[in-house]
Parts: sequence; C-alpha cells; structure tokens
Amino acid sequence: MKTLLATAITASLLAIPAYAESVKIGFVTTLTTGAAAIGEDMKNSVELAVEHLGGKAGDMDIEVIFEDDAFAPESGKQVTDKLVKQDDVDFVAGYIWSHVLLASRKSVLDADKFLISTNAGPSQIAGKLCDKNFFSTSWQNDQTPMAMGEVLNKMGVKSLYVMAPNYAAGKDMTAGVERTFEGEIVGKDLTKWGADAQLDFSAELAKAKASDADGLFVFYPGAAGGAFIKQYDQAGLKDTLPLYSVFTVDAISLPKLQEAGLESVLGSQFTQEWDPTLDNEANKKFVEGYKEAYGHYPSYYGAQSYDAIMLIASAVEKAGGVDDKDALRAALEEADFDSVRGDFKFGTNHLPVQDFYLREAVKDEDGVWTTKVVDTVYEDHVDSFASECSMD
Repeated sequence: MKTLLATAITASLLAIPAYAESVKIGFVTTLTTGAAAIGEDMKNSVELAVEHLGGKAGDMDIEVIFEDDAFAPESGKQVTDKLVKQDDVDFVAGYIWSHVLLASRKSVLDADKFLISTNAGPSQIAGKLCDKNFFSTSWQNDQTPMAMGEVLNKMGVKSLYVMAPNYAAGKDMTAGVERTFEGEIVGKDLTKWGADAQLDFSAELAKAKASDADGLFVFYPGAAGGAFIKQYDQAGLKDTLPLYSVFTVDAISLPKLQEAGLESVLGSQFTQEWDPTLDNEANKKFVEGYKEAYGHYPSYYGAQSYDAIMLIASAVEKAGGVDDKDALRAALEEADFDSVRGDFKFGTNHLPVQDFYLREAVKDEDGVWTTKVVDTVYEDHVDSFASECSMD
C-alpha cells in the first residue's frame, strides 16, 4: 500500500506543469525632472512590447522593474546597483544619458549581467570600453551628426555655428558633425546640462547670429529642445541662420511646438536611424499600437526601447532561458527578431550596423505634426569606434 501511494504521489507531481520562471529586466530611465517626457515614452514602449509578446519570452514570464535615474549619474548608479544586487535582474536596459550610462556600466558588467543601452551611445563604450555583455539597440552618438554633416556638404553649407549641452553626448555630437562637415566651424557653445539644465539660449543665439555662419547646428534633446526651438523662432532667425539639428525636433517636442503654433519648424530637416513611416510590419504594429494606446506618435527613444525588449525576448527563447550565459550572448548577437527598423544586425562591438535617414518635419493626413523620410544618407553604417573594440 505504501509503495502504491508513493507511486501515485510521484505520478501526480510529474503531471503538474513546471513553474514558468520569469526573466527579470531592470529598466533605467528618467521619470522625473524636465526630461521625464522622454522616460515616459520609453516606459510606454517597453510596456507595449511586453503586451505584444503576450508577457512571454519563450516559456518565461517577462518581469520589468522600472527605475528613475533623476537625470543624474549618481542617482543612475544607485538604482542600477539596486537592480543588480537587490532585485538580481538578468538584464539591465534603458539609459537616455551618456554620463549616466558611463557611471553605471561597471555595476552591471562586473556582476556578469547583460547591459543593453536603448539610447545612450558614448564613444568610450563603442570603442575601448566595449564588453562582451554590452549591447545597444540605438547607435553610437557620433553617427547621427556625422550623417547631418554629409547632408550639409551636399547642400553647399560652408560655415556652421554649433551648440550643444556640455556632457558626454553633447561632446560626441559636436565631434560627429565636425568629423564629416567639410566647411568651417565659426563658433561653438557648450551649455549647462543636468536637472538644472540651461533653458535660456538668448545670449548664445545672439552670438550665433553675429557670427555670419551659413547655418546653426544644435543638439538639444527633451525639454531643452522645445525651449530652444521656441527661442530660435522668436528670434526670427529662420531666413538668416537656417537650423540643422539632431535629437531636437522629434515626437517629444513636436506636439508642444504645434500647440504653440511654431510653424517655422515645419520643413526643417534632421537625421536619424528610425522614422515612424519606415515600411515594415514590425514598425507599423509598433506605431499603430502606440498611437492607439497613448494618443500620439512614438519617438525614436521609444522605438529603440521597444526593439530592446523584442531582442531580449528572442534571445531568451532561443537560448532556452537565462541560465546559460554563453548561449544567451550568442542569441543576442544573432539578433533574430523583427525590428522596427527592418533588418537588424550587430557589429563587432555589439552596436547596430544600420541605415541613417534624412527626415523632415511635416503634417500627416490628420494635420498632426510628425516626420517623414526624405533620403537615405548612410546604408549599413558602422560607427567610427568599432575598430578600437576588443572583446578579449
């Protein structure tokens, strides 16, 4: 009788499905301060990706833990440490700001976790500080302004005044346009950045106007971008000092600019690796799903975050879980997922090899201000620092 009972219990236990463990993703972004609009766009896109995946990565449930970096390196490192040590996540993703990512990277990589940047692309991590467990679903900072430099050359622009925030990405952005622009940089201003970032650009705009440059190149993401565009418009510089930008006119700033009636932004051009009009099924599903859920267009911040979740889910499914780090890393490198950019592949430093487009601010069929692709500037572009990367 005891033998029969034991056999019955064993059989019943075997019949119970194994508990589906979860893959834990820590996601660091900015959810407070004036940059919170970017963080919310990224958070929305992550949640949409999880919804589109049915909450699953293979047989595993997806658990996302969001943390706020408060737009500061020290806060970013603190929440990253929490995710790694207390929450014991499998992946840490996100990071808008290059200085926050640089401050946080060692906490993740020293713990043998996977780190996936969905926006920040400092030159150091693309090159000498590259790591086998670091991946990016965005770009290296220099690439987007490099594409703009090529556009300016084709347009015959001979001189530029340059403005950007004084932090790692701002310096990369100015270096990027200077790398490809063949004309003269006649002046440069690097303005205060962070939670108390400078939002009054009147003095710098006056200097730019007095420089007699052919154009003004700027990089001002988030709230600073909207503030800059308004002041540029109010200064009446459109006809005398044409504006060329990266990461300044986007789905974050355009609704506010439209609300303010700043028509001068329509027709302005900028470069980027993604656009809501890219013609592939994954992008259509993402853009339509986002607009339906949140009532407005997503930004490239969101697109890159959406891709990161899809990348992670595909790798976990292919590796059969998260326990075999080598198999998981190999699956991440394969990048076998449907990207909003179409075909997606990594370079030797685990940054995307991808196209970059010239985009234009336009009205859609409903009169909503958005963007469209005008031309392809780079095809399968490899960043300038990949040659400095050694995974050994």
